[in-house]
Amino acid sequence: MIGRELAYSPDLNRFERAYVMLFGAPINGLRIRLRRILPELTGAPRRVLDAGCGRGIFTIELAKRFPGAQVVGLDRDRNQLEKNLAMAAAGQIGNVEFVEGDVTAMPYDGEFDLVLSVDNLEHLEDDRQGIFCLARAARAGGRVVIHVPGYRRRWPLIAFRTNFDVPGHYRPGYHLEDICKLVEHAGLHVDKAYYTYGWWETMSNNISFLVTGAEAKNRVLYAILFPILNAMSWFGRKSRPKLGAGVMVQCVKPEVGE
Repeated sequence: MIGRELAYSPDLNRFERAYVMLFGAPINGLRIRLRRILPELTGAPRRVLDAGCGRGIFTIELAKRFPGAQVVGLDRDRNQLEKNLAMAAAGQIGNVEFVEGDVTAMPYDGEFDLVLSVDNLEHLEDDRQGIFCLARAARAGGRVVIHVPGYRRRWPLIAFRTNFDVPGHYRPGYHLEDICKLVEHAGLHVDKAYYTYGWWETMSNNISFLVTGAEAKNRVLYAILFPILNAMSWFGRKSRPKLGAGVMVQCVKPEVGE
């Protein structure tokens, strides 16, 4: 079950651990992104960076997906990183490490075959610098995969409006063409770029937002609804919307001389 390692987080009670073991990580938006992004990550990278790793679910899933790789999860939240380390240790996942750091000031230079940034750039005041650091961290010929919120989302059923105003975001999201320009300016070549979050995913995510306010409110009600919302979003996992509430950009760092 995807995200089951979250059950080993030291701040969960017994009921919450049992719930996560049964249903996996109970965060609908996270599950949507996991289904969208993980199948796109192929090959046999030796070093992988999850920049702005947060709860570490993507980091741990990357470590399981690429057992021969060394996977690094980087984040500014030291307390969360300690929880992530505990989860990885309890899950006996040895090819992962968590490092405290700022995405806009990463020291890495050409060290990673795969660099991943999932819904992180909107949290950065200087997102241009963040993208530059992502590009610099990748080796020549390496891949940089970025997912961000789209600037607009379908709300409530048909009309598109500006995306959610979420605490901690400097901007509601990005237009596809704008994020492509930013990554190209950082010296990356865009291989694929498209919107995510089709109708089913967006409707389930809208309901999640109404219940939780993106701040873990109404936890009991959300626990009751999550299996239904997760099933709803599962039906939309392969859709390719012309306009969606998420944006995926897959990039390649050019070889020297290209």
